[in-house]
Amino acid sequence: MEFVTVFSAFNPAAAELVRSRLEANKFLVNVKNETAALSIDGYGMAAGGICVQVPEDQAADARALIESQDPPTSEE
Repeated sequence: MEFVTVFSAFNPAAAELVRSRLEANKFLVNVKNETAALSIDGYGMAAGGICVQVPEDQAADARALIESQDPPTSEE
């Protein structure tokens, strides 16, 4: 299963918020480079920040959820 980045941030709180919202909506989530944002030597920027990833086949739905202004819901 290949994961793709659907959101990236340099702020750990922003990445955590998106991760939580995706997980609450039953997405499988992987967070990459979590400690990169804590680096003071510029590695965080070079690494592309903190990447929130989902399986490739869930990416479109995950992006739609992230971009929506509606609160997360769980209908199941």
